Amino acid sequence: MEQARAHDAYRLAARVPAQVQASTARDAVPAPPPARGEHTHGEAALPAPVPAPRRTVQRNSVRGQILDALRAALVGGDLAPGEVYSAPVLGERFGVSATPVREAMQQLATEGAVEVVPNRGFRVTERSARELGELAEVRALIEVPVMLRLARTVPAARWCELRPLAEASAVAAAGGDLARYAEADRAFHGAVLGLSGNQQLVQVADDLHRRSQWPLVSGPVHGRRADLVADAAEHMALLEALVAQDLGVVQSLVREHFAGSGSSPSGV
Repeated sequence: MEQARAHDAYRLAARVPAQVQASTARDAVPAPPPARGEHTHGEAALPAPVPAPRRTVQRNSVRGQILDALRAALVGGDLAPGEVYSAPVLGERFGVSATPVREAMQQLATEGAVEVVPNRGFRVTERSARELGELAEVRALIEVPVMLRLARTVPAARWCELRPLAEASAVAAAGGDLARYAEADRAFHGAVLGLSGNQQLVQVADDLHRRSQWPLVSGPVHGRRADLVADAAEHMALLEALVAQDLGVVQSLVREHFAGSGSSPSGV
């Protein structure tokens, strides 16, 4: 078991660019404490120095890269449902301090992907098939009416611009890369909804979509490449129908796409 966890941690570390280590090392150096007794009673104490913007950007960049890596690890099953992971241990494997890992895990906790375990770390949420089905139902209630409205109003040329995104999902599906497919799938759906011009809608739908991609209790079943390929094919078929303005086919494809998303390995 320990050997398997060490192997999983090594796989996690491989997802983070090497430059994260250098930037984190710089940010991890503590600032020297303020000197005492260097001002008289009639003088106001000097304010604390303001951190340089570059250091803030570097820290946010490290945290963002760690967050992306952890999300990919969740979707890919490298972080197993029900297991507890500590920030220091993950930080060591990533080659960074525990701070950006802890901050990224806190973000994942707000998204419902993990839960805080006091004095231990973070436990990966155990998703049930029923919960994924409920998320799919909510997504359908939000996205299906919008897609059908867009099918009646958006010109064919705009739909053609989304072909590269649909093709990217097909490539990821053919390679059986679940984490990569999850990102490509969300990018495609986000671009479709983005044509509505409603950014609040896009953000809410993306949050629901991301939550639906966390794995089931049993974890992702490797070898479901055929399911991914079928999902990606629906993206291409939907675009073809939208370009042709075949509203009947669009409605059928959209409803079928969401009907199967509750049991899909990628939560599409």
